[in-house]
Amino acid sequence: MNRTLEETISLRDKLGIAGAYYELTKPGITFSVLASMLIGFLMGSAGNLNLIVMLHAALGTYLIAAGTSAHNMFIERDLDGLMKRTSRRPLPAYKIEPAQSFIFSMSLILAGSFYLIFMVNIVAGLVSLSTTIIYLFAYTPLKRVSALNVFVGAVPGALPVVGGWAAATGTVFEHGMWILFGIIYCWQIPHVVAIAWVCKNDYEHAGFKMLPKNDPRGYKAVLWVILPLLLLLPTVYKLFLMEQLGILFLAGSLLSTLFFIWYGIRFSLYRDVPSAKSLMFYSFVYLPLVWIFIFADWVFM
Repeated sequence: MNRTLEETISLRDKLGIAGAYYELTKPGITFSVLASMLIGFLMGSAGNLNLIVMLHAALGTYLIAAGTSAHNMFIERDLDGLMKRTSRRPLPAYKIEPAQSFIFSMSLILAGSFYLIFMVNIVAGLVSLSTTIIYLFAYTPLKRVSALNVFVGAVPGALPVVGGWAAATGTVFEHGMWILFGIIYCWQIPHVVAIAWVCKNDYEHAGFKMLPKNDPRGYKAVLWVILPLLLLLPTVYKLFLMEQLGILFLAGSLLSTLFFIWYGIRFSLYRDVPSAKSLMFYSFVYLPLVWIFIFADWVFM
């Protein structure tokens, strides 16, 4: 009986540790990266979809994205402990030792990089590795230096779709791929500004220089919300003009973008937490909607 109880406790502890390591990979972000990569692969394939290569690309991308997220938590472990929304993450909550998280994250990054290079192609591997380097060694430290970090951080946020296209084609010199990059880049700026506005007290307490830092009236935030949202309209339309996608994508994506702009205008008028929350929540929905319209158009048109 005692042995059974000990085994149950041991199993529970092991599951708890496994869950902590999984949490370290920021599953929401990691699967978002994976979805963007798959859309890039789908578009780059141009109707000639290689499922085996796609599966290899998905596995390699998952490994390096998970490792990147885990290493970001390792770097920011002390700062995460200062913020309410991140204080229960595995490292500040002492569920995992820093040395263990370092080994775990670097193992995933190296495994994902080599897997992509040898099982997919070198271009896809280098794009993913570049994404990791920019995210960890440019964007992450810049968050404590300048609010301009949002423009740097949008680059690794948008590169997974380039990695997917490169996995399918072996090149990064095709125009349609960079239009997809532009959609994610323009989406990410108002997305991050909205999150920063909602969590401004937390960010300030940890020393992060995010908008609305030094922007008490919100005028800078309004500019960097509205301008990228307006740029989304011609960027989405460009994919249709290039005959990359059809009317199903165009109608759904333009309508989704108009709703996004409306939430951005609402934030611009009120510049308060409720309007920022509405913008933030819609930003979570917007990109998956665009990916769904791309996939639906690819399947049915």
